[in-house]
Amino acid sequence: MAKSTKKSYNELSYAELVTQRDELKKKYMDLRFQMVISHVDNPMQKRTMRREIARLNTFIQQKKDAEANK
Repeated sequence: MAKSTKKSYNELSYAELVTQRDELKKKYMDLRFQMVISHVDNPMQKRTMRREIARLNTFIQQKKDAEANK
């Protein structure tokens, strides 16, 4: 799973990465609220989403650095 995700993130542009990160952050906030209000089927989903956001942030930073070095 991680290799295919990493490969697909490499192919995305900077704007697409930022958009995907923002969508994932919104889903993460919704999940947090849902965990407080009611029962969640998969509590490990919170950790997975947090790591996915961090992974996206890493790719965004790499794209920024690549543009700055050009």
